[in-house]
Amino acid sequence: MSTSTKLMTAEELRKLPKDGFRYELVEGELKQMSPSGTEHGAVIFNLSILLGQHLKANNLGQGFGAETGFKIDSNPDTVRAPDIAFVRRERIPPTGIPKNFWEIAPDLVVEVVSPGDTFEEVEEKVAQWLAAGTSAVWVVNPKRRSVSVYRSMTDVERLSEADELEGREVVPGFRCKVSEIFV
Repeated sequence: MSTSTKLMTAEELRKLPKDGFRYELVEGELKQMSPSGTEHGAVIFNLSILLGQHLKANNLGQGFGAETGFKIDSNPDTVRAPDIAFVRRERIPPTGIPKNFWEIAPDLVVEVVSPGDTFEEVEEKVAQWLAAGTSAVWVVNPKRRSVSVYRSMTDVERLSEADELEGREVVPGFRCKVSEIFV
């Protein structure tokens, strides 16, 4: 006898009552995200400031914070909420950004590794973002004080604190020392 779980849709996820948790929808299955620790939040804040100032000063597009859901697959639905996301100005419709989940993959996704994240979970997120059309995924690891820049699952650049993170073609002109990201 098989048991089946009813898959959730992006619309059902959007209508969930606010209970203090973040959720993602992965192939129709609801995944609860625990609140992140202070180090995790500080790293996101530091990189958001650096990236956000550059985006605004150069009118490159719109940045998004950790609560923002992007619907990157359908039937079953997948809605992911990266720690930081960026969408180029040219991709923003004249009517503006949507009020609900945006049904596109961001140009850039930043995932900050939490203490409870496994390597497999992080790799799964990276693979999903890239398969959906994200141009680059930056995986920031506070424990190792490093950043891995994924352009594909085989084109990965690993940066240490001594290196410089560059936006290249995804975020033209952006650069910062990896050490500036960490607390």
